[in-house]
Amino acid sequence: MSKVWIITKRELSAFFDSLIAYVMIILFLGLSGSFTWLFGTNIFMLGQANLDVFYDVAYWSLFFFIPAITMRMIAEENKSGTIELLITKAISDNQIVIGKFLACLILVGIALMCTIPYYFTIRQLGNVDDGAVLGGYLAMIFLSASYIGIGLFASSLTQNQIVAFLLALFIGIFFHMLFDVIGSGSTGFIGEVFSYLSIRTHVDSLSRGVIDSRDIIYFLSLILIGLLGTQIMLSKRNWK
Repeated sequence: MSKVWIITKRELSAFFDSLIAYVMIILFLGLSGSFTWLFGTNIFMLGQANLDVFYDVAYWSLFFFIPAITMRMIAEENKSGTIELLITKAISDNQIVIGKFLACLILVGIALMCTIPYYFTIRQLGNVDDGAVLGGYLAMIFLSASYIGIGLFASSLTQNQIVAFLLALFIGIFFHMLFDVIGSGSTGFIGEVFSYLSIRTHVDSLSRGVIDSRDIIYFLSLILIGLLGTQIMLSKRNWK
């Protein structure tokens, strides 16, 4: 576990030293804050004491922000050859993947924590469903972890950061939107399958404050598939 934490700290330091962390957090807060409180169908226009508007904005913001922070995680290491240096320090592929995953998740977690004042603000507007608020933040964490898994996998497929970014978006769009569209336009068993595959289905369920084991299993499975895929791609260098 200590080696995992070494990787995690290394990546977090890289985020903050290169200003990536600050830019990501500022942009996320700027977008979410603007559309939650000022523009479009904001909270004051709806007159409802909930964070549904924020969750909708975060749903789309994280879809683009997370590939931007994961694109360099392995692609750059593959290009520079530093991934091999980690192996010489007796750090396993599994430890590398988990360490990088945790670093990204902590960064996104910090960004989400900065939005907690939104909760205390809406309490001034009326009675708040604390369960829905908690469920919504839990949904954002699971959503982020899932996209981090996808992003790391995409980054492990190439040495080019831009290609990694586009690959993560391409893979993510199926879970983010296309499965939902297909599920909504289909009936019967096919419709149910695609609706279950849609990440939106499970985000909406948790955001209502409903903690369903099917949603938890879905997110954990998606995260695990992404991380296992990443580990397999890393280990392929040992097969050559």
